Amino acid sequence: MPDSPHFTRITVYCGSADGLHADYYRAAFQMGKTMAEHDIGLVYGAGKTGLMGALADGALQAGGEVTGVIPGSLNTPQLAHAGLTHLEILPTIQQRKARMSELADAFIALPGGFGTFDELFETLTWAQIGLHHKPVGLLNSRGYFDPLVSLIDHALKEGFIYPEHRQLICQAALPEELLLALGQYQSPAGLERWVNR
Repeated sequence: MPDSPHFTRITVYCGSADGLHADYYRAAFQMGKTMAEHDIGLVYGAGKTGLMGALADGALQAGGEVTGVIPGSLNTPQLAHAGLTHLEILPTIQQRKARMSELADAFIALPGGFGTFDELFETLTWAQIGLHHKPVGLLNSRGYFDPLVSLIDHALKEGFIYPEHRQLICQAALPEELLLALGQYQSPAGLERWVNR
């Protein structure tokens, strides 16, 4: 991969569901592995199931540093990964999300459900109103995010977001390509007009 600005840690959001298409697990494992190979620490929700587990395993098997952040209510043997480099246990989901944001130099969403959508859109909203200027990317495995991107484009067309908001999102189908896109990201000009109008 060509040289790009170095990230110390990237927070990754993804699904914890089981029984998914094998391509999703492979992409998540490769995302973790690729981050580790580039000496980028992984911050994620500390799960061992679904894509969360595959992501962490990919990073750990490649010698990467993995920090899990989990609320106490989900810190159970059935859900929490037992082999992480670091584990932070917080009282609430809201504190977990704030901590994951604080630790991150950038954000990536892999395919997932309601929790992943919530984390992704909260992160984008915080960027929209200027609370952070960190890049946000989608690993678009199997075209999973195509309908979501179409919805965002529809929101732009209908005037619910501005063109600079659409620029907040990077996307790629492969981990190496996504890391490169995140490294080349520049915060769009004009974001302040959303709050200063």
